[in-house]
Amino acid sequence: MGAMPTLLIVHHTPSPSLQAMLEAVLAGARDDAIEGVEVVVRPALAATAVDVLAADGYLLGTPANIGYMSGALKHFFDQIYYPVLEFTVGRPYALYVHGNSDTTGAVRGVETITTGLRWRRLRDPLTVLGEISAADCEACWELGATTAASLMPV
Repeated sequence: MGAMPTLLIVHHTPSPSLQAMLEAVLAGARDDAIEGVEVVVRPALAATAVDVLAADGYLLGTPANIGYMSGALKHFFDQIYYPVLEFTVGRPYALYVHGNSDTTGAVRGVETITTGLRWRRLRDPLTVLGEISAADCEACWELGATTAASLMPV
């Protein structure tokens, strides 16, 4: 961990709805009121164990695909799980999920893996079904801001 706390945002963003959610999350995480926190963004297929080890907290984003998290986010977890297992215990994370009809399986899948990693959930996952509304974007902004602010130096 560096001198400045780092928030790692790992996302799979294959749709306009998820792009809108990611942009709102990033706007919140990078708000001017949040000082002393570096925000690093990685697509799920590009994020590595080195990225995870260098971060102090995590914000994960995925679609709900056929009742589960995206294959890209699952691949991320498969790649980083054992290399980071003993080194990231207790680190905070948050999650946002978009689905067309149901997000339950995707949330359950992520929570099962993060429980195994012994990461600490900051708040209930943010789930959005169907079209993205202005209120959904506001909730995503808040999720990004809250997650980043939780890492601010005291």
